[in-house]
Amino acid sequence: MTNNLPDSHSDKVVSGPIARTVLSLALPVVAGMAMEILLSVVDFYWVGKLGASAQDAVTSSMVIIWTIFSAVSLISIGITALVSRHVGAGNPDRAVHYIRQAMYLAVFVAAAVTISGYFLTPGFMDFMKVGPATQAHAVPYLRIFFLSCVMLFLNETAFAIFRASGDTRTPTKVGILVVLLNLVLDPLLIFGYGPIPALGVPGASIATTISIAVGTVLIFRSMLRGKLGYRVKKLLQWEPDLSGMLHISRIGLPIASQQLAFVVVYWFLIGFVHEFGETAGAAMGIGNRMESFSYLTCYGFSLAASTMVGQNLGAGKPGRAARCAWGATGLGIGITLVFGFLFIAFPTAIASVFTEEPAVLEIAVGYLIILGLSQFAMAVEIILEGAFSGAGDTIPPMVVMLPGSIARIPLAWYLAFELDWGIEGIWWTLTITTGFKALVLAYWFSLGRWKTKKV
Repeated sequence: MTNNLPDSHSDKVVSGPIARTVLSLALPVVAGMAMEILLSVVDFYWVGKLGASAQDAVTSSMVIIWTIFSAVSLISIGITALVSRHVGAGNPDRAVHYIRQAMYLAVFVAAAVTISGYFLTPGFMDFMKVGPATQAHAVPYLRIFFLSCVMLFLNETAFAIFRASGDTRTPTKVGILVVLLNLVLDPLLIFGYGPIPALGVPGASIATTISIAVGTVLIFRSMLRGKLGYRVKKLLQWEPDLSGMLHISRIGLPIASQQLAFVVVYWFLIGFVHEFGETAGAAMGIGNRMESFSYLTCYGFSLAASTMVGQNLGAGKPGRAARCAWGATGLGIGITLVFGFLFIAFPTAIASVFTEEPAVLEIAVGYLIILGLSQFAMAVEIILEGAFSGAGDTIPPMVVMLPGSIARIPLAWYLAFELDWGIEGIWWTLTITTGFKALVLAYWFSLGRWKTKKV
């Protein structure tokens, strides 16, 4: 039986007003991401009550969690390109075939990540030069998170499928419910209440695991009830297709590789930061959490660009695909300029929300000011990466981002220790390399070769 595409999901992407369509796709994602950021901020706030070593544990663990999400992108990038292209071409049956293969791939990759990550966690902490007090919090926190990986991978893959189909509202609603549940569970499990014991930092990870499990059930129920706009019958039937899984992986691998390089570089950078003590690690956590408001806003516009580029190419409209990508980038730049202004103008007010320790506050203020200078460049980098991904042309972002990320290691060392810029040499490394990557990626995208990419 042939699926029929709904007008509401596909027509607006390939024929509606560009700015309005970009916003209709991006804003629900941004709203959901804002809730996730709120969760991260509240996590960091509550954990801060346990001291700088607890905050440093969450900061150090965050880099490992980014590594997990880079592995997720192996699947989410590939399935986004394939589903959006086939939906745009009016061939949802083919999209459903790849959806099934993406689910199998998610389970296989997640199982490997869970097993390896659980046993390697102490080694990860040693590599980043994390002290004993911080490790006491971080190791159980991360091991609990690794145990939730299968649910996390399925959840993120399902979210990508909905967004590629032109429905960003359903995953956003589920994501918000997950975050609200997590917000309630966090203080209960961290500090305890009544019969619930105080679990400290690991309590935050348990809260996240429970919330992800609920989200996975909800998003799959929505998929099987036809919320994608086309029928996905017998989603869990045993029909593994190795060639289909490899096709998804081939598209996703370049982006996943550069994202993995990005986070592995952060392992080194956090090691450099720890040369300046746990207070520097805590300050980095403050800066990263505030930048995440800007980053995940860009991510929302990146997903909109990815969906619109993929579906418009599938519909045979490469010119409109380009206008959608540049339109999303322009909107993202406008928003990140506001964030940059706030970081530069009010760094002390922002940082003081998270800490009362003068040493942490001083470092965090400098970090926010330097980060503020690169926010608009980050928008260009992230959104155009999404546009390339929607076209299935994932090699150019890898070629630009991979060396740009790796260059951060020697540059940070040179500025911080050889030129004696101190901790701010690391912050300047992030800003300088972000600007360079954005400039090169924008030029490459403007060449338009992605318009003829076959998937």
